[in-house]
Order: sequence, then structure tokens, then C-alpha cells
Amino acid sequence: MSPILIESIQTIIVDLPTIRPHKLAMHTMQQQTLVIIRVQCSDGIEGIGESTTIGGLAYGNESPESIKQNIDSHLGPLLVGQDAANINAAMLRLDKAAKGNTFAKSGLESALLDAQGKRLGLPVSELLGGRVRDSLEVAWTLASGNTAKDIEEAERMLDIRRHRIFKLKIGAGEVNADLKHVIAIKQALGERASVRVDVNQAWDESVALRACQVLGDNGIDLIEQPISRINRGGQIRLNQRSPAPIMADESIESVEDAFSLAADGAASIFALKIAKNGGPRAVLRTAQIAEAAGIALYGGTMLEGAIGTLASAHAFVTLNKLAWGTELFGPLLLTEEIVTEAPVYRDFQLEVPRTPGLGLTLDEERLAFFSRT
Repeated sequence: MSPILIESIQTIIVDLPTIRPHKLAMHTMQQQTLVIIRVQCSDGIEGIGESTTIGGLAYGNESPESIKQNIDSHLGPLLVGQDAANINAAMLRLDKAAKGNTFAKSGLESALLDAQGKRLGLPVSELLGGRVRDSLEVAWTLASGNTAKDIEEAERMLDIRRHRIFKLKIGAGEVNADLKHVIAIKQALGERASVRVDVNQAWDESVALRACQVLGDNGIDLIEQPISRINRGGQIRLNQRSPAPIMADESIESVEDAFSLAADGAASIFALKIAKNGGPRAVLRTAQIAEAAGIALYGGTMLEGAIGTLASAHAFVTLNKLAWGTELFGPLLLTEEIVTEAPVYRDFQLEVPRTPGLGLTLDEERLAFFSRT
């Protein structure tokens, strides 16, 4: 039997409006930009993937424009003519020829997995080893910067049973004001919700030593990446001293980073992101490192749309333990969709489809409308 070949790869940049500005320590998002990837195979099956960053180059080394250009000019041509069913060989080919570019590679791997799932009549989770759950608890980020508004938003999410885990983006403001803001929200929500913070590397170690103590003493459950990813010694010291567990996020830009962090004892929790590891299969290698080292897991996000979110979700439902839940709320931040059926969120959970592939179909009319010309 002749192999099924990859015939063509198309990339499309899509700009989608968000429900509100989303404020991080290094950037405020006014919209979300997705790179949609379409892989056409010789058996007539199309796989779809997504590569999405936060804030262009403000967060990492890739931007939507660079992702598109690198796939169009470099990565895509390496895959055209290759066996579409042998995802392992395809991704090894990319890794050998191109360093980094994990966001672009993740979208390509997701598309290949989607096509293979459709080909075999299996959801992507079954290609990744088999799911052990059908849904994932999802956190919501409170990022308006206004204490009263954030409390009101959290109360509304609790009332409609959509979220009971809340993460606050801090670090852009003065530290004492940030601490006051976080503590007020925790006091308002009490034991009805888990409250966590993400500092996005904004503090130096001297500030973080005090701030982490204050946050832990006031019931904050988790502190994400309080200092620079480059300050490994500081991360180790904070992890040893903070009363609240420290989660590594920006520190993990590859599977190799995960191994080094685990060996050094630099974090108690790892944020898993398919985009930063190079795809759903790669992120599971990071998860295995963490599990072997006794490090807890959290399913992270780059605020992807429906395609990237479900690519992550299919990987995360295969994990034995996901003690800190996930942050796969990206589609809920968007006011528009480019798929025919949006992901389903119910009773604090994201439901992961059992239909073939990722379980999504592009809405061609909406895709064309929001595509960047």
C-alpha cells in the first residue's frame, strides 16, 4: 500500500476580538491573533492546527507573523511529500532541521494529529495514549486590574458554575497595591474558590521573598513565575522559602528546560503548554519528567482559540494526575469563533470531544471574514 503523503500546508493569520482588554505584566491584549494551519493529505483528509502567542514578541521569541513565515518558507516545505501517518518521523525531521520554533511546530503537530485521528476514526486523546477523563476543570483569569470589577466577575462565574479557580495577573503595578488587590479578592471569595497569582517574571528576588510570604500567609494557593526565568538560583531559593507553592511557566521553553528545573528543585508545579514544548506529544514528555520528580502539574494556555485549546485538552485528559487543573479558557475570552461548534464549558469543566481528530470543523465563512488580508 502506498503511503499517505502530506500534499500541502496553508497558514492563515486570524485576528479575533476579545470580551475585554487582558492585562499582563508585560503587555495588554486588545484582541487575540491566531495562526491557523491546514494540512492537506493525499487521501483527501485535512488536519487543522493552531499556533498562538500572547502579545506578539512581548512574551516570547515567536510572533504570529514569524510563525506564518517560518512555516510557509521553511517548516512546511520540509513536510510536504512526507508520510502523513508517521507523525513521529515528521516532527523529528523538523527538530533536526530547525531549532526552537516550538509554537510553529506545535501547530503543525496538532494538525497532523487531527488528520490522523480523522483517518482512523479516533479522537486525538486516543492517539496520545488514551484518556483517563472526559473533562478538565478550568480556571479563569481576572485581569481587569480593578478590585471591585474582579470580585464582581468572579462572583458571576461562581453563580453560573463556570469557574471556581481564579488567577490574578499582577506585577505591572506597585507591589503593595498588587498585594492589597489580591488579598481583597481572596477575602471576598473565601473558601468558595481557589485564588492564585501570575507575576509573569515582573519581580526581582528581594521583592518576591517578601511578597510570596504575604501571599501565602493570606491564603493564596499558588504563585506563578514571580521572578525572571534566568535567575535559576533565585527560583530555587523562593521555592524553598515560599509558604505557597511556586509554579514554573516562562522557565519552561522546552522539554530540556523541564528536566533542568526538576533536577535543581526550582519549582513545585509545572505549567504545561503545548506551544512552548513543541506540540501535544512533546508536552507529555515534560509531564513525565515532572511526575518522575514528584512535581505537580497544571494545564496552561497561550490563550489559544478553540483549535489550540482542544489540542491541549486532548493531551491533558491522558494525564494520570492534573492536581492544579487547567487554564484552557482561551475561547471564552473571544467574542467570535471560526469553528462551527464552540468548545463546551459546563459545571466548571471543559468537555473534551470523543469525535475523530480534535473534534472541530472550520467555519469557512467566519474564517475568511476574520482572516488578515
